[in-house]
Amino acid sequence: MHVIIVANAPAFDAAPFAAALSAADLVIAADGGGNALYAAKIAPHVVVGDLDSLDPVAEQAFQSAGIELRRFPAEKDETDLELALLLAVERGADQIDILGALGGRWDQGLANVSMLALPELAGLRVRLLDLEQEAFLVRTAAEIPGAVGDSVSLLPLGGAAHGITTRGLHYPLVHATLRFERSRGISNVITQPPAHVSVGEGLLLVFHTF
Repeated sequence: MHVIIVANAPAFDAAPFAAALSAADLVIAADGGGNALYAAKIAPHVVVGDLDSLDPVAEQAFQSAGIELRRFPAEKDETDLELALLLAVERGADQIDILGALGGRWDQGLANVSMLALPELAGLRVRLLDLEQEAFLVRTAAEIPGAVGDSVSLLPLGGAAHGITTRGLHYPLVHATLRFERSRGISNVITQPPAHVSVGEGLLLVFHTF
């Protein structure tokens, strides 16, 4: 089941993703992410969050259209995006694409990246996605699709990642360690697509620029 979540990046434009949103099995707006969908005349299946960022005009339009609104208290432990991710898992997602997760507040953006490590997402294909970039978490091994010349950066999450081996990248790694506070994994290049990366211990973020 393919789920697309639209987060609340201030300048996010949903229109370029209209075809993908239409093809998704489930579209979830994380609170103010519904504003971008409303502006693009795209209806989500569910809006989730405390709804403090959702434009009242959009909220009324969604209510009138019978769209499910799952309202939570403003004082809660989870962000609206985390609630949306947990709802996607609850509804049976095996693939989740997150749009509009970056580009706003730095603290929110860093938290959105870190949430790729949620234990509930283990075993699922989850990406932060933009028009020319994607980011995903590798817990064991993954292919990196793309074309020759695409930029790939590998960044450990939450501490050092050990036993990293790559194929199809210009700067190869063989049982290497990448450290959280060092920049060694930045700006590699695909030479033989699809590239491949595996990690023996730790969590590794892949940033792929098309």
